[in-house]
Amino acid sequence: MPVKIPNDLPARGILEKENIFVMDEKRAIHQDIRPIQICILNLMPLKEDTELQILRELSNTPLQIDVSFMRISSHESTHTSKSHLDSFYETFEVMYRRKFDGLIVTGAPVELLEFEDVDYWEEISRIFQWSESHVTSTIFLCWAAQAALYYFYGLKKRLLPEKLFGVFSHTVYNRKTPLVRGFDDCFLMPHSRYTEVATQDIAECGELTVLAQGEEAGVAICMAQNGRKVFVMGHPEYGRTQLGREYERDKKKGLGTALPRNYFPEDNPVKKPLLTWRATANNLYTNWLNYYVYQSTPYNLDGTPFGEELPDNYRY
Repeated sequence: MPVKIPNDLPARGILEKENIFVMDEKRAIHQDIRPIQICILNLMPLKEDTELQILRELSNTPLQIDVSFMRISSHESTHTSKSHLDSFYETFEVMYRRKFDGLIVTGAPVELLEFEDVDYWEEISRIFQWSESHVTSTIFLCWAAQAALYYFYGLKKRLLPEKLFGVFSHTVYNRKTPLVRGFDDCFLMPHSRYTEVATQDIAECGELTVLAQGEEAGVAICMAQNGRKVFVMGHPEYGRTQLGREYERDKKKGLGTALPRNYFPEDNPVKKPLLTWRATANNLYTNWLNYYVYQSTPYNLDGTPFGEELPDNYRY
C-alpha cells in the first residue's frame, strides 16, 4: 500500500523513480479506508534528506500511511529553506491537539551539548509529554533516543573516546519480541555519534527491554511499555551514501574524523559503499508499524488506548 504525502513534496519524484508507491492527497480522499496517521518530528538539519530516508522505510508495508511533518519552533533551521518548512511542516503549537498512531523523532546534531543546554529542550520535553497521551507508539532515533531515555528514565549519556562512526554488527536478544521478528541473529546498522547511554545503565533499568546490542556500538535497540516507546541508537534509515557525505563534511570542517568503519570497500573512499543494512531497516519499520502501531491503535483516534488526555487548560 502507498505512503500518502503532500502533493508537492520534493521527495515524491525520487520515490516514484525508485518504484515506491506514493499517493498524493487528491487521490487519497477517494480511498474508503482509515489510513495510519504517522507524525515525523524532523530534527535533522538537512530535512529533505531525512524525509526521503524515512519515507523509503515506511513504504514497505501493506498499510496505507498518512504522513505529517512536525518541526521545532524554538530553533531556527538554517539548512532547509523557509519555503519548504512553511509548505510541508507544522509546529507543535499547531499540532498539539491532534492524535497519531505513530510518531518518529529523528536524531539531531546537538549531542555534545547537555540536554538542558539544547535551545529547544523545553519544547521537546513538552512533545515527549504530549506523546504519552496522543500517540500509540513512538520510535526515537539516535540523539532523540538518548534524550528520551534521559527524559523518561533519567539515564544520562556519556562522551565516547572518539566518534562512533561506521556500520557495526549487533546481536539480537529477546528474539520472540515482535519488533525483531525476522531479523538475522546478527545484523548491521550505521552509527554516527559522539555519545552513548551506557549498556549497563540500560540493562539495569527495569522498565527497558534490550532487543539488540553489539560489542562496539553497545545497545542498538531497546523498548519500553510493550513497544509504546522504541529506542534505536543508530541510523537504520540512512541511505547508501549518507555516511560518506558526513565524512566529507567533517573533513572540510577539519574535525579529524576517521573513515567510517566497515563502510567503504577496502577502506577506499573512492569505492562505492555496499548497502548492507537496508533489509534490517525495512524489517524494523514494518514490524513496528504492524505490531506496535496497527495492532494497537484505536480505529477512532479521538481516543487513545493508553494514557490520559491533556487538560483543557494545557498550553504548549
